[in-house]
Amino acid sequence: MSVISIWNSTIGKKVVMAITGIGLMLFLVVHLAGNLLLFVPDEGQAFNQYGAALKSMGPFLYVIRGGLLAFFLFHIFAAIQVYTSKKRARSGRYAVETSKGGPSKMTVASKSMIVTGAVLLIFVPLHIYMFGMNKGAPPPMVMIDGNEIKDIYSMVATSFNQLGIVVFYVATMLFLGFHLRHGFWSALQSLGAMSPRWTPAIYTAGFVFAFLLAGGFVVLPVYFYFFIDAPVASAGGAL
Repeated sequence: MSVISIWNSTIGKKVVMAITGIGLMLFLVVHLAGNLLLFVPDEGQAFNQYGAALKSMGPFLYVIRGGLLAFFLFHIFAAIQVYTSKKRARSGRYAVETSKGGPSKMTVASKSMIVTGAVLLIFVPLHIYMFGMNKGAPPPMVMIDGNEIKDIYSMVATSFNQLGIVVFYVATMLFLGFHLRHGFWSALQSLGAMSPRWTPAIYTAGFVFAFLLAGGFVVLPVYFYFFIDAPVASAGGAL
């Protein structure tokens, strides 16, 4: 069976969604782990050094970013095509949406995947623009161990001292939690890793994973808004 024929099948698209989804979830775990350095009480030195270490990876960092972008785009394209094919299949028919139970369990999270996915699709480029490009402004710099590096800690502190950004970020992370809640076990189901024996445990693991990951990202802006003052001066004013 060719790659094209696999892609053209609904099952093939679901497998693509599962593999790319798992890859993106692993990235979120690593991303959150790095962001937790923001809690180190050293005025951002550990977090800034973490950012500098990533940049020092050189071309390899661009390879990783390219891979993440490919996963993200394939995940989106596959999701849109699966969703539209389901809509076409249901057109002209009457159906009552109820939970089927078991591996096909229907929940608020599962029925809102296209909505939560759309929110995240809007959020990601905004997040990169604010936190990676500093809204197009020159980033603030700081000297650490005799080296001038990008002061991403100050960028974060400046951004998360703005109520509008904090509210937007927290709200989006709640959507992320719903998306992960269903996506966790749905990916395993698409890969054939679900079984009646382990289904309850996998559902619980999916809930715990979504809660911890989304909760970790929610705590960051709340913590900075209430407990950390924005720097007196920073280039661009936002991360």
